[in-house]
Amino acid sequence: MRDDKNLSEIEIEDQKIIENTELNLWEALIPVIILMGLLAYNIFYADGTWLGDYSNQYILLMGGVIAASVGFFNKVSLQKMAAEIWENWKSVFVPIMILFLVGALAGTWLVSGIIPAMVYYGLQVLSPGIFLPASVIIAAIISIATGSSWTTSATVGIALVGIGSALGIPSGMIAGAVISGAYFGDKMSPLSDTTNLAPAMAGTDLFTHIKYMGYTTVPTFIITLLVFTILSTTIDTTGSADVSNLLASIKNTFHISPWLFIVPAVVIIMILLKTKPLVALGTGVVLAGIFAFIFQIDVLAGLAESKFQSIINAILTDTQVQTDNEKLTELFSSGGMNGMLWTIFLIVCAMVFGGVMDAIGALAKLTKALLSVASSTFGLFASTVISCLGLNVVASDQYLAIVIPGKMFKKAYEDKGLAPENLSRTLEDSGTVTSVLIPWNTCGAYQSGVLGVGVGEYFIYAVFNYLSPIMTLLFAAFKIKIRQLATK
Repeated sequence: MRDDKNLSEIEIEDQKIIENTELNLWEALIPVIILMGLLAYNIFYADGTWLGDYSNQYILLMGGVIAASVGFFNKVSLQKMAAEIWENWKSVFVPIMILFLVGALAGTWLVSGIIPAMVYYGLQVLSPGIFLPASVIIAAIISIATGSSWTTSATVGIALVGIGSALGIPSGMIAGAVISGAYFGDKMSPLSDTTNLAPAMAGTDLFTHIKYMGYTTVPTFIITLLVFTILSTTIDTTGSADVSNLLASIKNTFHISPWLFIVPAVVIIMILLKTKPLVALGTGVVLAGIFAFIFQIDVLAGLAESKFQSIINAILTDTQVQTDNEKLTELFSSGGMNGMLWTIFLIVCAMVFGGVMDAIGALAKLTKALLSVASSTFGLFASTVISCLGLNVVASDQYLAIVIPGKMFKKAYEDKGLAPENLSRTLEDSGTVTSVLIPWNTCGAYQSGVLGVGVGEYFIYAVFNYLSPIMTLLFAAFKIKIRQLATK
């Protein structure tokens, strides 16, 4: 999810689905096939640098141009396509502001000593043997409490990546553990917007949805914990031998104090009290700046001509704190707001492609095609899963991956005598959690940008996320907990 309902400040439930009778299925597939082909070429043959540092962004824009050409051929006006692109951009305006603030937060939490303190104390508590499963559980608890996988990654996620990296654990494993836990909490929290959105689309109530979703979600979470426990036994723990040297290096560079945890505690409390994320994160940036002047005068003095300029640089641009340990020097760096520009540009370009595809009626056409082949109960579940996955890829937005299939498939579930919670559970098991596995999806772009780990690095370790749709299909195939509509 992006965050709670006040994040986007739009009523996505009321979003209309655009249909176009002039468009046929093959025409709707043309932009998708070309986009997938270009992305595959860039990733597998050009190492992601075919068109420079912004290759994927340019490819998404090219896909938008191709989709627009199909739209012109089918009598869709430029004005209509521009209007849908604008609607998409409006929906991600606040998330983009949050991304900028997360960049500023990372910079100020670095120079204030908050992240170093988290790493310092974390190294003493979390050993390599328990680190990965512990990370899953910690992220899950925070995400259930806040209802936000985004907030979880921006706070404890950043700290866990820092601690794990210092222990010598691969960053992809750490990010996969954090994301797995965060999205478990995201699904099961009544504060989550997607957890509210899915039952609204399907026609059931929130707590029936959460209870019914537990049948597939809890086993998936247990399997995820087992996988990370096993992975922990494969980690080369030689990196933990010099923990004492790492601790000494951190303490020689920063003034480490438990008082520094006041700042993240305030931010988390504000989120729990349903404060707007922009306000909560902005408060975290300001408080961190103040704490930097209180606790890290020497660090600030070594970064720029004036201490105030050091804070401004930490907010806006690249910052690296030099230590006497090469591993820590690499770890204690931040790109500030500037470091988020690549991710933001990716989201903007993805919204262009998704907006045009929606405007020309391609999204509705592709979903209807899947619905038309769902003759059996399992086929209906499978079509819902494929539709959610496809829309996460094509529309680049998890909200649309819930809204469009939810509206399209609702009557089909009723016609087969299936209770609406079957649909709401399937929407979450496949729409919510897989969004983070797509590099150009808003969630994938956000998580990789915040955690500093590429989707390709954490994909295989995001166990909970790719196992969830498989679990829901297994339940459907073996008719486990498939609830029927109550007979009157």
